[in-house]
Amino acid sequence: MNIPSDLKYTKDHEWVKIEGDIATVGITDFAQGELGDIVYVEVETLDETLDIEEVFGTVEAVKTVSDLFLPLSGEIVEFNENLEDEPEKVNTDPYGDGWMIKIKISDDSEIDNLLSADDYKAVVGA
Repeated sequence: MNIPSDLKYTKDHEWVKIEGDIATVGITDFAQGELGDIVYVEVETLDETLDIEEVFGTVEAVKTVSDLFLPLSGEIVEFNENLEDEPEKVNTDPYGDGWMIKIKISDDSEIDNLLSADDYKAVVGA
């Protein structure tokens, strides 16, 4: 299982890469493995400002649909439009081409509540 040490994580199996006041968000390798083949990613919250843990979209796999929870409060400023035609990138490259959204962070203090790679490994039993 791939859990890059340079990222932050949530208990809901999202990863977060913070660059200045922008956070790139996707689902973890563990999450995509649990979901199976991803067939659709829906994010209808582009340009909206949401609070931490609000649902920002859904990911649909062959047998299930799962909500995606915002790891940090802020405005959703970008959606990875490549996922509209190639949602399987979430399976094949969850930490690269399979990223989902970018957030303009509104409350830096929330970053402290994210999990480190080691903390996330404990959550998934890795």
